Amino acid sequence: MNDTATRTVPDASAATGAVVDAPVGPARWLLLIHQVPPKPDYLRVKVRRRLDRLGAVALKNSVYVLPQRDDTLEHFQWLAREIAGEGGEASVCEAAFVEGVRDEDLAAAFRAARDAEYAEIAAAADALDAAGALARLERRMADATALDYFAAPGRATAADRLRAAADRLREGAAVGPDASTSGTWGGGGVLRGRTWVTREGVFVDRIASAWLIRRFIDPDATFRFVPARGYRPAAGELRFDMFEAEYTHEGDRCTFETLLARFDLDDPALVRLGEIVHDIDLGDAKFGRDEAAGLAALLNGVALSHVDDHDRLAHGGALFESLYQHFRSVAGNTSTSGNPPTGSPTAGSPTAAPPPPRRDAV
Repeated sequence: MNDTATRTVPDASAATGAVVDAPVGPARWLLLIHQVPPKPDYLRVKVRRRLDRLGAVALKNSVYVLPQRDDTLEHFQWLAREIAGEGGEASVCEAAFVEGVRDEDLAAAFRAARDAEYAEIAAAADALDAAGALARLERRMADATALDYFAAPGRATAADRLRAAADRLREGAAVGPDASTSGTWGGGGVLRGRTWVTREGVFVDRIASAWLIRRFIDPDATFRFVPARGYRPAAGELRFDMFEAEYTHEGDRCTFETLLARFDLDDPALVRLGEIVHDIDLGDAKFGRDEAAGLAALLNGVALSHVDDHDRLAHGGALFESLYQHFRSVAGNTSTSGNPPTGSPTAGSPTAAPPPPRRDAV
């Protein structure tokens, strides 16, 4: 497609009133023009939610706009393909507006949308009282920033409020009386070299949790796999994702999410991983993560290819490490507010590799 849009104007030199094409400048915008079928009912809601997650602004009910960039073009192209695959119609166009809509007005609409979200984030930050809520809010801030195409002024205020909330929570944090289950680093490395026990036949949540434990919580951890029934915990063992475990499902959280909250792991990339694990493990689509189906298929392949639980941790853990690095690169994150135990890979370091897999206690 040409980089220059055209408009039709009268040719003043032509007595016949013929028209010629006059350039109006390079296209600056992308338009998604679509029509969805009346059935299935969920499609219209799904498309609207996807457009919201892309930060698109509505020109009309079926016409949405994004600034012209390589990534926004790809987003619109994928969405158009999905709409067509469901029986709808969709076109993606480059556009330069001539009349009716000014570039300045569109840019202001994008800023207003982000400023409204930044105001909500700032207000929520002022009311924060838990590290888990901070992690979720930081993830929301990262998502909002990724959609801030025109540098909305509210970003700085929201960022300042988040930093203040993080400082407030850090200053008010207290170490619980039972360091073995409180999830604190313990200063002296309380959770180093512990034996972590879970049910045999590890799959989604247990593979993810084991990766998280060795990567960020206890780099010298060993893992023991036991039957679901008949196991009696030995002194000093820590159980996860099993009945009466120290770390398992709490409320509507999967074990991975419980570990994030209990150990104050607030890296937005880890929070995103937790949402994917939640959607796969609980099957409730609470977060609607698009990556869930693909990761579930890969983990199913790991389980089918490897009967041994240690092998499943090694191969499944590599998947989680790769996805974690991907989310960090997308967010442009280079640090984490958590403090890893001495000797562990730097938490969140984009070049840090997970500890090499080894055979643990059986």
